[in-house]
Amino acid sequence: MSENKVSSGHSPEEYVNEMNDRNRVIVRTSIVGIITNVILVIFKLTVGFLSSSISVILDGVNNLTDAVSSIVTIVGTKLANRKPDKKHPLGHGRIEYITAMVVAAIIIYAGITAAKESIETIFNPADADYSIVSLMVILVAVAVKIILGTFVKKQGIRVKSGALEASGKDALFDAILSGSVLICALITYFTKFRLESYVGLIISGFIVKAGIEMMLETLDYILGKRADPETTKKIKEVICRSEPVRGAYDLFITNYGPERNYASVHIELPDTMSVEEVDILTRQIERNVYLETGVILTGIGVYSYNTKDDEASRIRNHVSEIVLANDWAIQMHGFYVDVKEKFMRFDTVLSFDISQKEGLEILNAAVAKEYPEYSIIITPDVDISD
Repeated sequence: MSENKVSSGHSPEEYVNEMNDRNRVIVRTSIVGIITNVILVIFKLTVGFLSSSISVILDGVNNLTDAVSSIVTIVGTKLANRKPDKKHPLGHGRIEYITAMVVAAIIIYAGITAAKESIETIFNPADADYSIVSLMVILVAVAVKIILGTFVKKQGIRVKSGALEASGKDALFDAILSGSVLICALITYFTKFRLESYVGLIISGFIVKAGIEMMLETLDYILGKRADPETTKKIKEVICRSEPVRGAYDLFITNYGPERNYASVHIELPDTMSVEEVDILTRQIERNVYLETGVILTGIGVYSYNTKDDEASRIRNHVSEIVLANDWAIQMHGFYVDVKEKFMRFDTVLSFDISQKEGLEILNAAVAKEYPEYSIIITPDVDISD
């Protein structure tokens, strides 16, 4: 599965067209993969059974799991593309992640079954009998897998489909496994020394490993993973281009499927702006962010910063030094101080190396020591994005 990275600028209509094109490419590419893998399955199983080679049979089973995976990918893409409804107002995009988990489970099951069969043939071997034709079939299968893997991977990168990219990488890896089967068959053909069962066991191990890695990667998306740094950087750049925004903080991106991202953010504005001015500005920011990244800002919070008092700036700089002297204090923002009323407030992003309770106690004590006459409110923020 790949990251959801920055999209190019587009209008809402263009965005819909891009998503439709993306789905068509995924389906077409998956169909090509299904047809190719089914053909490989037929030839490899035929060769495997005729030559009594467990490694060739398991290599064919591996192709069968690839075909099933492509079918599940198509079904998942179709279901994920269903329009939002009252029960699911943010769409059905996460279905792609669920189908990816199903694919991973199929791969793991196939690998475990293959390992079992390989172990049985190690203790109860059957004589392998390869022909020149069978060796040529395996060689052609290796070449086909290389071509298929390169094609599928390129298509996945083009439409930003993690499922296709993973399938392409898997096909290229399958070519390596098929190559090992070919070497094993050649050794048996020329020396009569049998390695099929041991190679089959190795192949099954790689199959299980690939399934587990795919499941863990997909699980990251389901649990909620850290936003792509390239995307967060671009969003903040777009926001900070709008005057008079001084900074963008607490960017939180929620993913509801490939290319379906919703976000919230805080921005720092001068304390002289009216509500009307803030309303106009935030609407402009929402539009710019969507057009340039494809991310929908569902909420923009506002921090005000002092513009009328030089003393406030001096205090802010001093407090910032106190806070950031701690390695676990990543950032300070949203600072505002009322010198007359003796009141200050600010947010601090804390790393995962310290609990929020402990961090707040240390910071409150340190700032209060320097400004004992002030009422201090420190809000802890989680390090959710770069």
